[in-house]
Amino acid sequence: MKLVSYLHEGAPGWGLVAGESAAPPEQARLIPVTGEMAARYPTLRAALAADALAEVAAWAAGREASLPLAQVTFLPPLHDAGKIICIGINYPKRHPVDGVIPPPENIILFLKTHAALVGHGQPLEYPPEGPHESFDYEGELVLVIGKAGRHIPEERALDHIAGYTIMNDGSVRGWQKHSVAAGKNFHASGACGPWMVTADEIGDPRRLQLSTRLNGEEVQRTTVAEMVFDIPAIVNYVSTFARLEPGDIIATGSPEGSGGSRNPQRFLVPGDEVEITWSGVGTLRNRVSAPS
Repeated sequence: MKLVSYLHEGAPGWGLVAGESAAPPEQARLIPVTGEMAARYPTLRAALAADALAEVAAWAAGREASLPLAQVTFLPPLHDAGKIICIGINYPKRHPVDGVIPPPENIILFLKTHAALVGHGQPLEYPPEGPHESFDYEGELVLVIGKAGRHIPEERALDHIAGYTIMNDGSVRGWQKHSVAAGKNFHASGACGPWMVTADEIGDPRRLQLSTRLNGEEVQRTTVAEMVFDIPAIVNYVSTFARLEPGDIIATGSPEGSGGSRNPQRFLVPGDEVEITWSGVGTLRNRVSAPS
């Protein structure tokens, strides 16, 4: 099941993507959550908190897919996420000059703000003069928490994941050097979407494959199996210091191939299009806006 959050005619909503089509999001149609169901669960996060996805799916069965996704403005699926947690340096990487970067001994993480993320198809905001010279892309798989917990053992970690989505962890490297929080949180510098795919459709996430393309050219390729710290380890670690709640999201890190890791480096400029595809999940596509 694919679940979308959106704006339509200025009003927020969410719903279920009809069918199993692999077509681009803009070609799909949506069953909007309406009426009493929308009053009960006004957002995807509310449905997750109530463990109501099966109820919503049963309600939607047989209903008309009345809304073309081409007519909506995509929001990040969990645009109201309680926590946005990101993992750093979670794939083997090489420095363009110094060679292999040793993997970290412990999980590295940072927090992202809601204002740093836009939905699928929405423009990435080109940073102002100075920071824009190091504006970078990072394709990442995102875990969506569906079941609350603390001190979650690794063997039960997948039970707490409701689904998966995609993030472009937009980064301003020049600022990241002196402040990770600032460099990772420029306004509208990253994106999340296009939807959440429920975990039952994914099965074993280790088989998922990433392809990131910049203006049609592949720049990143990996699988979840290549992570330094796997998904169960991430959930266990984060839940040790924080209580995970339904609707929290965790971005699991990005592999080799971002602009700053290339030789020569290739940072984003206005007009660039970034497409991030995770097999089984979908494709997140955004274009860099001209400076305002």
